[in-house]
Amino acid sequence: MGNPLLALPYESALADLGIDYYDAVTPATFPKHILRFRNDQVLRQINLSPDEVSDRNFIDAFGHFHLKPTSAQTSFLALRYHGYQFRSYNPFLGDGRGFLYRQVRGNDGKLYDFGTKGSGPTPYSRGGDGKLTLKGGVREILASEALHALGVNTSRTLSLIETGEDLIRGDEPSPTRSSVMVRFSHSHIRFGTFERLDYINRPDLAQKLLDHVVEVYYPHLLTIENEQDRYAHWFSELAERLATLVAQWMTAGFCHAVLNTDNMSITGESFDYGPFAFMDEYDPRFTAAYFDYSGLYCYGNQPGACYWNLEKLAVALDGIVDEKNLQAGLAQYQPKYAEVFCDRTLKKLGFTASQLKETQARNLLSQTLTLLEETRVSYHKFFLTITQQFDQQWQTDETTIFATTLESLAPEAATHLKQWRTVYHQCLQAIPLAAVAAVQQRLTENNPTVVLHRPNIEAVWEPIANEDNWQPFYDLLKKVQKPFGSSTTA
Repeated sequence: MGNPLLALPYESALADLGIDYYDAVTPATFPKHILRFRNDQVLRQINLSPDEVSDRNFIDAFGHFHLKPTSAQTSFLALRYHGYQFRSYNPFLGDGRGFLYRQVRGNDGKLYDFGTKGSGPTPYSRGGDGKLTLKGGVREILASEALHALGVNTSRTLSLIETGEDLIRGDEPSPTRSSVMVRFSHSHIRFGTFERLDYINRPDLAQKLLDHVVEVYYPHLLTIENEQDRYAHWFSELAERLATLVAQWMTAGFCHAVLNTDNMSITGESFDYGPFAFMDEYDPRFTAAYFDYSGLYCYGNQPGACYWNLEKLAVALDGIVDEKNLQAGLAQYQPKYAEVFCDRTLKKLGFTASQLKETQARNLLSQTLTLLEETRVSYHKFFLTITQQFDQQWQTDETTIFATTLESLAPEAATHLKQWRTVYHQCLQAIPLAAVAAVQQRLTENNPTVVLHRPNIEAVWEPIANEDNWQPFYDLLKKVQKPFGSSTTA
């Protein structure tokens, strides 16, 4: 039997663009290969049965990299890009510890990338070893799987292989163990990919890449005959996709931590997880990265940071896309963000946007965020408590809402909660009695009982590091993959 992973009908859409966009690279060889994670859900998405793919198949494909060259793609590709890092332009970036392995069509008809992380040095490693720590791989698996389960547009992790080397890192106790990971995403083309082409003054290459992006990732726009109209629709849709993604992060209580333009996907998808964190107590100033001293990418700044990145992409596209079209696209960002944030937060409160008047919805959201910020309660526990305590009697008797909780609160916090429950009660009264039962169902479907807080990650990493015990990790992974409706918390 052959290796199904090596026999997939890979495509070469990006390779066909030519060597102006990437460098051919050779993967590192590793002293050891232990498969620590395989994503059978992703296998099904690319029309493979998990029963037909062995662990050995994963190691041969994504540890030894035994994929043979084809006439369409003769090598693995380290992509070229630049980027604004903490708002300072860096022209020395590019795939420094990974490459585009291959592209494959999913069962939804869309093209997906297999991209490595930790596969060795490239021309863009800047003196680094191009390797990935095992803990970094574990963290990305948990992040991507948790966010996917929470309905966030995100890359997935296809596999993680421990590779038997000792790595020296400044942000982990060293030496630390090594790994190579394969990421599954729609595209590894970044905002910074276009920024590089603008920096080197190659509008011809930028337009060629833009046409590729539209053709492959926005094919529904190809029916628009006028080129500038097509670009205008594309940029507007990208702005809406990015706004949607940020609203998903915000309502999930998630802080990405490193929102540089080289971490912005041209498909509006979350990827490349570094020092991410899920908030515990609600704090707009919550900052996930220890090196983000100014809080530039703190939780509350994420919508503005991503808009800034979109503005920089517009600058890079100036001259290819008419300025009026770029401005029109930028104008779509904030309304779309507000719409998705409102919709997702109302669902976490048990409502749909169509059930409430706009003034009622706005007032409820405002009161909820004020309550969370003033009382500094746990973001996730607040919504989970509503879910657990909700009773249809709340519609008819305001005093029953959080009755037991109020008894234990300090006076100032109790005042804020009373103000909130008055607004919440008014919203419940605005919907028909027959619709109240659905509130409970909506609460259950939108408020996770399992949240991937940092202590949970550390708790599963410790037995891996000390005892090579992976069972707590696998147990946590199962929980974050099914975060709703369970009484168990992580």
